[in-house]
Amino acid sequence: MRGDTFRFGWRRLATLLMLLMGSAPALAADTFITVASTTSTQNSGLFEYLLPVFTEKTGIEVRVIAVGTGQAIKLAENGDADLLLVHDRAGEMKFLRQGYGINRREVMYNDYVIVGPSSDPAAVRGLRNAAAAFRRIAGAGSSFVSRGDDSGTNRQELRLWQAAGIDAKAASGTWYKEVGAGMGATLNTAAGMDAYTLTDRATWVAFKNRASLELLVEGDQRLFNQYAVIEINPAVHPSVKSAEAKAFADWLVSREGQAVIGAFVVDGQVLFHPNAGVTER
Repeated sequence: MRGDTFRFGWRRLATLLMLLMGSAPALAADTFITVASTTSTQNSGLFEYLLPVFTEKTGIEVRVIAVGTGQAIKLAENGDADLLLVHDRAGEMKFLRQGYGINRREVMYNDYVIVGPSSDPAAVRGLRNAAAAFRRIAGAGSSFVSRGDDSGTNRQELRLWQAAGIDAKAASGTWYKEVGAGMGATLNTAAGMDAYTLTDRATWVAFKNRASLELLVEGDQRLFNQYAVIEINPAVHPSVKSAEAKAFADWLVSREGQAVIGAFVVDGQVLFHPNAGVTER
């Protein structure tokens, strides 16, 4: 039971506090937290780059459950994670209002892009209006692959269809394909079908099986993609490892953590831009 692993005495708590001040040895190797996060942070390679730095500093292992944001929030609501790192502000604020989370802090951002076949049958290449691009895709009846998994990306995609005045769900199974999968699998499907899709830039840059897919639409303000960390409320779930989880959240928004995030580069591109403490958009 998680409650058993959470029970530590004042001595261990003091050790953890000293860790945060940089004046104590690492905790035991079996000290870990579970973070519910997104497929984009996992598929991009960010966690593989980031987590060893934190573990080396603190001795706290971070185990990630990488799912869509909707699923990650449900895991946190059920007390099956110690910390939440996701990218859907509306869902995050609801989570906080319902009392499941505390201390939401913005960590980093990137953006969404629309990719599609190089032939571009819907003629969206170069547009800087995502809703207009979606209208053209629907108007041409061109294949579009949706994650369909209640992820942060899927939620943003549905907002863009709404802004475009298109009921894409009504077209499900025709030109609009819902795969119920993560971003990598969705990109693979789009590549195999010569279809359009919405993806976060980090996963797109790290994705190698592109076939004829190209980045076609970027730069719309509505494609901004903010990530935030939220601690699970111990008053709701007393078994969460709140001290260790807070240590990781604090580190993510610290000068050191922000520097590590900003140093993560793939193919010459910074995939996540640190912005902790910046006034919210």
